[in-house]
Amino acid sequence: MQKTFIGPHLRRLRLERGETQGQMARALGISLSYVNLLENNERSVSVQVLLRLFEAYGVDWREIAEEDSTAQLADIRAVMQDPLFAPTRPDLPQLRAAFAHSPSLVQSFLALYRSYQVVSDQLLALIENDGQQLTTTPEAAVHDVFRRNRNHFRELEHAAESFWPIPVERDEVYVTLKHRLRDKLGVNVRLCPVEDLPSALRQYDEKRREILLSEALDHQNRTFQLVHMAGLLELRELLDAITQRSNITDPRGMARLRVELANYFAAAVLMPYDAFLAEARASMYDFDHLATRFDVSFEQACHRATTLQREGAQGVPFFFMRIDKGGNVTKRFNATDFHLAEYGGACPRLDVHTSFRTPSRIIPQFVEMPDHSQFFVFSRTVDRPTWERYAQDNRLAVAMGCAIRFAPEIGYAEGFSMANARMTQIGINCRICPRASCDQRAHQAAIQTQPVDALRRGVTRFDVS
Repeated sequence: MQKTFIGPHLRRLRLERGETQGQMARALGISLSYVNLLENNERSVSVQVLLRLFEAYGVDWREIAEEDSTAQLADIRAVMQDPLFAPTRPDLPQLRAAFAHSPSLVQSFLALYRSYQVVSDQLLALIENDGQQLTTTPEAAVHDVFRRNRNHFRELEHAAESFWPIPVERDEVYVTLKHRLRDKLGVNVRLCPVEDLPSALRQYDEKRREILLSEALDHQNRTFQLVHMAGLLELRELLDAITQRSNITDPRGMARLRVELANYFAAAVLMPYDAFLAEARASMYDFDHLATRFDVSFEQACHRATTLQREGAQGVPFFFMRIDKGGNVTKRFNATDFHLAEYGGACPRLDVHTSFRTPSRIIPQFVEMPDHSQFFVFSRTVDRPTWERYAQDNRLAVAMGCAIRFAPEIGYAEGFSMANARMTQIGINCRICPRASCDQRAHQAAIQTQPVDALRRGVTRFDVS
């Protein structure tokens, strides 16, 4: 069995209650020296002690034993790829040791680096935009909340499991939702012509207690929007609780978080965890098949796959990224240690950009980051609602990726030799990518201090090698 170390958790629990190690030892019925060894991670904790923690302090042993540094470990590994740390970059065992013995110090370091990133961008903005400063975006704050929760919210999963009092056939979900909203909440649903909602796809009229859906929405998205609204209306207290503990104080960030939490809930209702995970494994994560089986869109099925991180029933850890034709990242979720760019666009060497050339076709790709970590990525375009001839090409592209060791579980990787797969060298984005000789570099990395050679022209004008 895997050994469980809870030193930082135990120390924090004791300090929060103002106890000495001796007092905690007496409460748990163990020796003072054993408490000291546990707090310093020199001994693993036994099941008996975990049960005594629950009896003496009311602490759920599953929560205190849960490894909560996975997302942060991925974050700090990504941070350490910054060229700033190249001369003294710690290896993975050193990073794990830091988490085991000084988790608060690691959290403080990550907070400091994020502040450094914001300040760097503000300085760049001052130069480029004549004094117009940048601030942390609501989307970035929401992304951090999802990362801290490993892209999985147990309370929302439980709420989704109990949403239907009796099983509902998939072809009856939309009508059943309309009846539920009317009978349980007194909210009616009305399908509106495009001209009645010229700049919206869905709107809730709270005064009239009416949900207006644009006819531009297809069936899958009409259904999704109704479950989304049911979540917002029925789960107010739960969404408030999650938002409050997120530590987001900016009203814009709080509003964005509620939207994404409602989206999470809607996906969990329409794609029940156990059934979706079983079908995903059986189909080798064929997302067209999954979208058809659960009557959802391709993008919704991809998004749901990133949330399959329940302890003991985990799916393949994916990252999800959506971009527009200008290369802007418009949505991102991450259950891997792949670092998605927070500022600027995605790496131009990712084939998600070229997927616009072959609409609706899956494009597989093997990529390698500057730290030599390798991933399997597949991309495809998705269409947005169209309601007039001037918006016929309203198209986005999504990319899904996982660590290369999971590629054999993905059907889109069939036919490739894992041992001889051709790796595309990519980075996070040009702002911090250390690949100076990349032929797709858009500008010199912000932290690159070496000047370009005026007597030499590399593959780009930013090549300093």
